[in-house]
Amino acid sequence: MPEDLQMRIHGDASLPTLIYLPGLHGDWTLVGGFRRALLGRLRFVEVTYPRTLEWSVEEYADGVEKALSERGIVRGWLLGESFSSQVVWSLVSRARFQAEGVILAGGFVRHPAQWAVRLAERICGGISLSLLARVMFSYARLARFRYRHSPETLAGIQEFIDRRTELDRRAAQHRLHLVARNNPSSIARQIQVPVYALTGLFDPVVPWLFVRRWLRRHCPLLREYRIVWRADHNVLGTAPAIAADLVVRWISEASKFRLAESP
Repeated sequence: MPEDLQMRIHGDASLPTLIYLPGLHGDWTLVGGFRRALLGRLRFVEVTYPRTLEWSVEEYADGVEKALSERGIVRGWLLGESFSSQVVWSLVSRARFQAEGVILAGGFVRHPAQWAVRLAERICGGISLSLLARVMFSYARLARFRYRHSPETLAGIQEFIDRRTELDRRAAQHRLHLVARNNPSSIARQIQVPVYALTGLFDPVVPWLFVRRWLRRHCPLLREYRIVWRADHNVLGTAPAIAADLVVRWISEASKFRLAESP
């Protein structure tokens, strides 16, 4: 194992707990603006995955559970970004960690375009590190202009670029392989906690139209599915204030609903 799962915690334990599990890139480097927008409103727990080429979806869930347990965190809300929606479904199905609710950010149940996932896996396996570096350089120039007023986001972008190594590329390819094989539809159908979802309007990675349709038809505890018009697939990074307000509102509403149901 090249490294261990990392976890860090922001905010007081008296606040509702939100556990952020990252997208395909596997780390917390693109969530700085969202973290800042939650300051003082929620306890925010964020994860960076090891760049493993071996873990299954279940083993990702095992790693998260173990890290939470070691820090005395036994309950909270699960925020699964893109790839990590698969890890979230696994965590909920095992019922070891007490999930109070699920929030998907650019997430899905079974990916609605399996052919696209397999194609992305092949492309990710074939791209050279030098080409990846050139892509990252172009992304950095654009992102630094776009987020020039957000120092947390700018720092995260540099860290994001620094982490893109050959092993990181192979780990991303492995995660795409897991997405192509995974189908947690039965879990979503039987889930016992509230489910919310948000995504950006411009999302070529996960076609939200099909995801929303499936959840509305088959997930009985889907409470709200919100499209953020000015955001893209990385909705937490491209619309952090809007995303944070939605998440805080959803958690507050669900808490009030549980209190109203209590005898």
